[in-house]
Amino acid sequence: MARLLLSLLAAALALAACGGSDDGGTAPAPPQPSAATTADFPSAKGKTLKQLTRGLPMGAILNVSSFSGQRVGRNRLGFVIVDRANKQIDVSEVAVYTARPDGSDLRGPFTARKESLDVDTRYRSRQTASDLASGDTFYVADAVYGSRGPHVAIGLVRLDGRLVVADPVSPLPIGKKNGPPDVGERAIKIHTQTAADVGGELTKLSTRIPPPREMLETDFSDVVGRKPVVLLFATPALCKSRTCGPVVDIAEQVRGQSGKGVEFIQQEIYQDNDPGKPYRSQVLAWRLATEPWAFVIDRRGKVAARFEGVFSVGELARAVEGVK
Repeated sequence: MARLLLSLLAAALALAACGGSDDGGTAPAPPQPSAATTADFPSAKGKTLKQLTRGLPMGAILNVSSFSGQRVGRNRLGFVIVDRANKQIDVSEVAVYTARPDGSDLRGPFTARKESLDVDTRYRSRQTASDLASGDTFYVADAVYGSRGPHVAIGLVRLDGRLVVADPVSPLPIGKKNGPPDVGERAIKIHTQTAADVGGELTKLSTRIPPPREMLETDFSDVVGRKPVVLLFATPALCKSRTCGPVVDIAEQVRGQSGKGVEFIQQEIYQDNDPGKPYRSQVLAWRLATEPWAFVIDRRGKVAARFEGVFSVGELARAVEGVK
């Protein structure tokens, strides 16, 4: 009997360690990772971009994921750090600075926290391993822009104990008009197809392998304004940035672990899932110029949070917690 009890206890502990099964969607959201302090980086006050970076080596590139949705004021800026060969770099600390393309109106430092695209094994799709072959780490900073128009976001990263400049890929269009709904604005009512609309052929509704069945059962127009919704625009197999697959996996994990009472819906990007064809009508209605995008919508039908590009389990889970 003692051996039996020990065996059962060991099995239970092993199951818990592996994640077991969904807990009904009620697990608490993971805490937000900490960021470096601003004291670890030089101040932008009274400087131009050229003065800030004078004497510092240029050894990295700041590749922004949140490209088209930046606006005047404070913004969530998601990005990765890569080397000149486009290989992802995992750095110990990083801060972002923003400026006009001529280097004026320099602001910062906005220290970044490290996030991950990783998910529990049971939520991982077949595409994700190749999508994340170069790494699953990214960074998030709360960047500030002082005016509309083109701006650059550069990084100072601590690499091997020294500060290195991470150059921008291209200017960001700050305050671009006619973009998708912002936080606090009403969600745009659209019909999203369900399994019933395609005779159960879920591959017509999602390029993920396997398709996220529970995210393809509900028409957005039937639930918006009635209950909280996560509306995810992503095409796992056809994504130009190769981040759609990982974020759909992330949405699946949040739905399974802490999404009770919230509807999760995935919407593909291209008509007939063919990148040679135009965007689907739902994507055009939401005025999206990039993908992926995720919108967390409260029960009144207003956008409570939005993520352009990459986001983590913790980020999405905390946003979902806020609309329950």
